[in-house]
Amino acid sequence: MTFDLSNPSEMRGTPGEIALKRNGLLSQLVGRKPEKVNGNVVKGAANFCFFLLPFALFLITLPAQAARLQFWRFDANQNSLEFTTDQGVQPRAQLIANPTRLVIDLPGIQLGRPAVTQPGNGSSIQSLRVGQFDRDTARIVVELAPGYTIDPNQVRFRGASPQNWTVQLPTPQLTSAPSPVTSGDPSSVTVPTIGSTNPGTATSTTQIQSIQPTPDGFFIRTSGGQPEIRVQRTGDRRQMLVDLYGASISPNLSSRDFLVNRNGVNRVQVTQLQSSPPVVRLTLLMSSPSSGDWQASASGSNGIVLLPQAGTASNPVSNQPPLLRTGLATVRSVELDEGSRQLLIRSDRPILYTSGWDRASGAYRITIPSALLDRSVQGPRLTASSPLLQVRLRQEDPSTVAILLQPASGTQIGEINQPTQQLLALQLRRSSLFPVPPLSGSPGSNIPVPPATNVPPISLPRVPNGKIVVVVDPGHGGPDPGAVGISGLQEKEIVMDISRQVAAALEQQGIQSVLTRTTNDVDVDLEPRVSLAERINATLFVSIHANSISLSRPDISGLETYYYQSGAGLARSIHNSVLQGTGIQDRGVRTARFYVLRKTTMPSVLVEVGFVTGRDDASKLSTAAYRKQMADSIARGILQYLR
Repeated sequence: MTFDLSNPSEMRGTPGEIALKRNGLLSQLVGRKPEKVNGNVVKGAANFCFFLLPFALFLITLPAQAARLQFWRFDANQNSLEFTTDQGVQPRAQLIANPTRLVIDLPGIQLGRPAVTQPGNGSSIQSLRVGQFDRDTARIVVELAPGYTIDPNQVRFRGASPQNWTVQLPTPQLTSAPSPVTSGDPSSVTVPTIGSTNPGTATSTTQIQSIQPTPDGFFIRTSGGQPEIRVQRTGDRRQMLVDLYGASISPNLSSRDFLVNRNGVNRVQVTQLQSSPPVVRLTLLMSSPSSGDWQASASGSNGIVLLPQAGTASNPVSNQPPLLRTGLATVRSVELDEGSRQLLIRSDRPILYTSGWDRASGAYRITIPSALLDRSVQGPRLTASSPLLQVRLRQEDPSTVAILLQPASGTQIGEINQPTQQLLALQLRRSSLFPVPPLSGSPGSNIPVPPATNVPPISLPRVPNGKIVVVVDPGHGGPDPGAVGISGLQEKEIVMDISRQVAAALEQQGIQSVLTRTTNDVDVDLEPRVSLAERINATLFVSIHANSISLSRPDISGLETYYYQSGAGLARSIHNSVLQGTGIQDRGVRTARFYVLRKTTMPSVLVEVGFVTGRDDASKLSTAAYRKQMADSIARGILQYLR
C-alpha cells in the first residue's frame, strides 16, 4: 500500500495506521504456562451473492443521520474487501477507467478521520484508498495497477447484513500492451526496442534487484542477464513506461514506489506487469507533460541505465551545480525541526536518495547511497506528541544508509525537498479531515448493489474524548509460527489477522492503536514489545495469542484471558465481550506471570482466542468471518472498559 496517492484528484489524507514495531516470540512464563484454549461458535448469517451489471443504474435513499465506517480490510492476495458500518448502508459501485478503479460510495456514512491509503499486492492491485467524498458519503477506491482491468460482471457483493459487506473482485486481467509509438504521433516519443524485435517471446530469468538514483538518471541493478527493453510515453505525456520482458521483481526489492522529484520525474513505480511470460514495468510519473523524454540502455550484464534523452528538457529540481561523487558522504544528523513539521537529514557532502514505503517492514524508507552514518548520530528525541513514533537509522552495507520512519496516528508523510545538496527535508503534516473531490478520468459504468439481509452486527460503544493509546500485540511472527494445530493452522497468522482488525476497530472509534508487528515476516523479542508500550505511554496493552495442546486432544477448545496485577478489570471486560459475541466455550479469567504482563506498568492482558488443536476452535479460526467476529468482540471489550 503506497501512501502517496497516485491520483490526488480523488482523495487526500494520511497514510493508514502504521504499526511501530513487529512481534515475535510468545510471552513466556516464569514456570510452566497453563494449557492454552481457544474455540468459538458463530451464529451463521445468511449470505447473499450479487453479480454486478456494468451499465445498470441504481437509486438509493440516504438515511436520516450519518453513521460511521467502523472497519474495513482489503485482502490483496484474495482480492476481497470487507467493510462494516455502525448503521445500515446501501452501497453504490461503479468501475472507472484511466486509471481503472472500482469506486464504492457509502451514502450516509462518515469516515470521521483523515483519508487512508494502503498498498495493494505489488502486481495487479496498486492501492486501496478510503476517504470522505462529501459531508455524508464515504468512498472506498480499489485502484488497479497500470495495464490491468476487471470484468464488472464478475464483481460480487455479499451482504451478511446491511452493516456488514464483502466485495469479491475477479482476478485482474492484463490488457493488451500499447503498441510502440510512431514519429507521426506528436504526443508521443519514439524509442526503439533494444534487443529482440519480439519482446513478448523473452524467456530469460532476469531479476530486478534495486533502483538507485544517479546525478542524471537511474541505475537498475539486475541479476541473471539482460531483459528485452521497450520504452514508450503515454499519449497524455504524463508517464514514461519502461517494460522489461523476461524480468521479475526480486524479493530483495523491498520498496516499489520511489519519490524522486528531480530531472522532470516525480516518482518511479515498479510493478510485475505479468508473470507468464514475466514482464516488469517501470513507470516514471513526470512532473509535467512538457518534461523531457527518457531512454533506457543495457549497462554490462547486470544493469540498465535510464537517462533523459539528449536534447530534451530535463526540468531539474534546482540550479545547483552537478553533484560531485568523490568518496562517501557522512550523514551528520537526523532531527526534527523546531516545530516538528520536518525531518531534517544533514550530511557533509552532496547526497542522492530514494524514498518510499518499505513493503517488508511497513515503514517509510529513505535510502541514501554512497553514504556513511556518523557514529555520533542518535536520531531525533521523540515524545508522546511527536509526529513520528519511531526513527531507525541503519548502515545497511558499507556504502548505503537507510532511515526507517513510523509516523504517529494522524501524521501524513509528505514529499522530500532538497534545499541544498547536503540537506534533505521530509515534510510531516498533522492531518485534518480532507474531502475527496469528484472522480476524474474516463466515465465509468454504474453498478447496482442489491440490498443485504438484516442481521445486526456487534455494536461498539463510544468512549470519552482524550489521549488514549492501546498497544495491540500479535503473538509470535517471523520464523516463530507459535502453536501449529489441525491442518497446519498457525497461531502467528491467526492472531495477526485478528490483531489488525482489533486495531482498526479501535481507530474507527478515535482510539490510537499501535501494533507491535504488522506482518508475519518479522520476529521481535519480548522486551522490545514492553519497551514500546512504556515509551509511548500506552493506556492499555493487549496481547493476542492462540492456544494449543496435544493434537490427540481435539476435544479441548475455549477462551482463556490472563492478567497479572492491574489488568483484572480489562481482562474481565474483554473476556465477557468475547463470550457474548462469539459463543465460545468459557475456560475462565486467570492470573499468570507472562513477561509482557509483569513488565508493563499499564493495565495489560493476554487473550488466548482459542485452541488451534481444538476441533471446534480450529475450524472457526480458519474462517475470516469468525476472526472478524472475534476481533470485534475484543475491541468492544476494550471500549467498554475505557468507557
